[in-house]
Amino acid sequence: MIRVADLPATHPGRRLLTKRSPFFAAPGEPRCSYCVYVPTSWTPDAELPVLVAVHGTGRSVGELREGFIPFAERHRLIVVVPLFPVGIDDPDDVDGYKHLDAHGIRFDLVLLDILEQVRFRWNARVGTVLLCGHSGGGQFAHRFLYLHPGRVAAVAVGAPGGVTLLDDSLAWPAGTGDTPRRFGSTVDPGAVARVPVLLVIGGDDDGRADLAAMGDHGHSRPEQLDRLSESLSRHGTPVTKVVVPGVGHSAAGTRPPVTGFFARFLSE
Repeated sequence: MIRVADLPATHPGRRLLTKRSPFFAAPGEPRCSYCVYVPTSWTPDAELPVLVAVHGTGRSVGELREGFIPFAERHRLIVVVPLFPVGIDDPDDVDGYKHLDAHGIRFDLVLLDILEQVRFRWNARVGTVLLCGHSGGGQFAHRFLYLHPGRVAAVAVGAPGGVTLLDDSLAWPAGTGDTPRRFGSTVDPGAVARVPVLLVIGGDDDGRADLAAMGDHGHSRPEQLDRLSESLSRHGTPVTKVVVPGVGHSAAGTRPPVTGFFARFLSE
């Protein structure tokens, strides 16, 4: 695999591998892929930090990457956007990645392999990353935090329709009770509590009809976010909650609090 630093400054590969990259097959699971945005200030010895943005059910990965480009340029970091496609082993499966484990694929480990490739190719700093996701991406993000708290510096969770509580009396994905059997690891609430979390939702994002159509007749998106907030806070996680007035179920509409949250974290 070519490292960007190994290419001469005038080589056309430098243009291909900086700013907006093409999509790369994920190592170990080529049915998944990822793209990055590398800021114009990148240099081979920079060791820039990484922000991972996880898509929702609609997989609008191009729009997602574009939305974080100004932030990447301002704060000199690399944006990584994985793509977990619909239909792996089940042509109608749109949700498997949200639970991290489906059809024999550990989507959390796919992301870790992606980050290792990003580290090698761009000399990026991936020991801990900023992680965010909206809707289905928010489901992925907080569950990834539970299983890999040591790999996450700060997490922003936007309007998840389903949540996992820090509750060992409930089986995954409702709770964390069977994670040793399912994932080979136990969720440590104390380790999770060392990671600051932003919970964000649009003020007009009720979502009750959407959730009812998917079989959850008991909750709205704000209620789900409140359940997650209460569970995290009860175990000591520093939680910031933001409701954006006049915004519906929109990743772009709730992005300003996310970038503001990460900017404050980076400044500290």
